[in-house]
Amino acid sequence: MVDVPRLVSLIEPEARALGLELVRVRMMTSEAGDGGQALQVMAEDPATGQLVIDQCAALSRRVSDMLDRLEEEGDVLIPDAYHLEVSSPGIDRPLTRPKDYRDWAGHEAKIVLDPSVEGQRNFRGVLRGLDGEGVLLTDRSAGDVTLPLAQVRSAKLVLTDELIAATRPIDPAGADEIVEIEEEKADD
Repeated sequence: MVDVPRLVSLIEPEARALGLELVRVRMMTSEAGDGGQALQVMAEDPATGQLVIDQCAALSRRVSDMLDRLEEEGDVLIPDAYHLEVSSPGIDRPLTRPKDYRDWAGHEAKIVLDPSVEGQRNFRGVLRGLDGEGVLLTDRSAGDVTLPLAQVRSAKLVLTDELIAATRPIDPAGADEIVEIEEEKADD
């Protein structure tokens, strides 16, 4: 079994060295459909909440080099074949850190608990932030609830028009260099 907390402790300094914040590290089934596994590393630039391609590539190189170096030294962190996926959290991002619940208060979120609270596991509603170790949410059916942060199995923002409007745009640098080419119409 892969020691994900150890991976986090090794990957986080690599992200910080690039001025990035780690959002999530997890092992998952590969989306390539090959039945393999993937090491997903999700990070963001704290200035934008996103990553541009150059930042993804730089972090991917650092993480890959670090894992290769450790493996050469005999420290195999992921014993089976895998591929590395480095990405931005995206607009409908996962909520993985206490700061995420504070930063995205006012937006709709889906939260799944393990175990359930008063018979309910799945919640969806407007995120209201944190109160100590509890996530404040106005759930569509249960109303105002406080969910134990330690019991959150997964949480993510729901893609809404309000969320899109509130999300800072990706760096538009270079967009003015796009050249459109007109196709010539063949004579019939």
